[in-house]
Amino acid sequence: MRMMSIGVRKCFLMVVVVFAGRICAQPSTVSVRVDATQAGKPLKHVWQYYGYDECNYTTTPDCKALMRTVAEINPEPVYLRQHFLLNSGDGIATPKWSSTNVYTEDSSGNPVYDWRIMDGIMDAVTASGCRPLVEIGLMPKDLSVRPDPYRPPKPFGPNEGVGVFFPPKDYEKWAELIRRWARHTKARYNNAEEIWLWELWNEPDIFYFQGTYEDYEKLFEYTEQALHEVMPAAVFGGPHVAGVGKFLRRFLTHCAREKNSLTGKTGTRLDYIGFHAKGGIDFKEGYVRMSMRGQLQKHQRGFAMVAGFPEFRNTPIIIGEADPDGAAGMPASLSPERGYRNVPAYGAYVAAMMKYSLDLAEAEKVNLKGMLTWAFMFDGMPWFDGYRTLATNGIHKPVLNAFKMLGRLKGNELSLTSSGAVGLDEILKASVRSRPDINGMAVADGQSVKILIWNYHDYLVPSESAPIQLKVKLPPDFGSKARVTHYRIDETHSNAYAKWLELDSPQNPDAQMLAALKAAMELQTLEPTRVIDISDNQVSLQFDLPRFGLSLIILRK
Repeated sequence: MRMMSIGVRKCFLMVVVVFAGRICAQPSTVSVRVDATQAGKPLKHVWQYYGYDECNYTTTPDCKALMRTVAEINPEPVYLRQHFLLNSGDGIATPKWSSTNVYTEDSSGNPVYDWRIMDGIMDAVTASGCRPLVEIGLMPKDLSVRPDPYRPPKPFGPNEGVGVFFPPKDYEKWAELIRRWARHTKARYNNAEEIWLWELWNEPDIFYFQGTYEDYEKLFEYTEQALHEVMPAAVFGGPHVAGVGKFLRRFLTHCAREKNSLTGKTGTRLDYIGFHAKGGIDFKEGYVRMSMRGQLQKHQRGFAMVAGFPEFRNTPIIIGEADPDGAAGMPASLSPERGYRNVPAYGAYVAAMMKYSLDLAEAEKVNLKGMLTWAFMFDGMPWFDGYRTLATNGIHKPVLNAFKMLGRLKGNELSLTSSGAVGLDEILKASVRSRPDINGMAVADGQSVKILIWNYHDYLVPSESAPIQLKVKLPPDFGSKARVTHYRIDETHSNAYAKWLELDSPQNPDAQMLAALKAAMELQTLEPTRVIDISDNQVSLQFDLPRFGLSLIILRK
């Protein structure tokens, strides 16, 4: 029996891959072909959306640095979504809880508005170069129809009967809160009406909303009218349900075809449609098993449901949480299957998921606008503890380097075919459980050709590297030579987690260790940039791509 550690803190967290007497099947040489002579439409970027529970983290040094990073690595505007923006409290974050205390009432029941904590959050987001995707919620204590008990006793429940999740006792007071917030935003932030995104609540189809469906419908109508009364051009959507089911269908039916209780007219304004989709992970027979099919099938159901409404055929869709699993705040120390979050497998999954979701949207003829990764950072937590994050204690994880690669795919789409691709249809039927998915995306921008290739499998077990033979047909204006830069994420490149393990998993790294971790967290090249010959308008490259590795090859004139 052979064993391989996939992601752990050695002192108290150990996730181990165990398998009996075999290496997971790996194809022989994989042929990847790219035709850069026939560029298509611009590649649609849908991955520049991120989110996290604790809105009060936004003003911490690590969060500010990470916001600047995601703004820098994405050529398209980056949107950030956080929970708890209207919660009552002291403004101190704890796992799965934050507050701004914007609304209280005096002894006579008159509203008191205080924007200081909210301003700090939105100031930090906008100063970083990012934009808010404003989640309107949850319920201030003094507005809740059932204010006590107000806050969940612990991060993961019980949540039923908790006041923060209930509808308002007075919908007119709620509407005035929204109008005040909108006026304050419009006065404080230039172009907020034109460039911010807004939504109502989080996952109202489960315990996060303790009212009825009719209560949510009413709350949406009051919120929509109040927001657009002040900011008519604001983009407002929802319902950001946890799953694609009866709640979403009923909501779309109401917005498209039923009477609005406030206007008396048919239809309720819905500027974009939001739903959530998670994959599935488990830990069996000693190894982590992921499920690309699980998440893609939810995307497919959501797209098909939206496509079933002609009224919404062109309405943008934002998958407001799109992740390999749920419970970002559950560390691997408590749930060992979540150890995938520290290793390159997470990044390979994300890259493949983006491509296949775009393919699905095209097949269903819907307008996919964004796929929001519900992963950012947790302040003050142990190093590499297995939370679903992009960084730990200011150090970028391998998955963030995958987003750096995706961000560089600016340009027009190119045809890419791979003999190692599993493909969308097979993944929807059986996931990636037999052979690995070795596939990619490619673009051209006039001066360069950029090719991203991944080697993904649902099972986190060891395997031999895949030999890749890449052939690229180039336009004649490339001339006779091309400069090649090859970026890589794998066990030894662009991998601060592997470096941390090598340093013996320090929880208090010294200055020298920090320097080593910072060097390892950057996107690294597989080899020095070199010049190669172009023969018959074609270049050929051979390299090995390890399981869960990602390669970004850039050919420049």
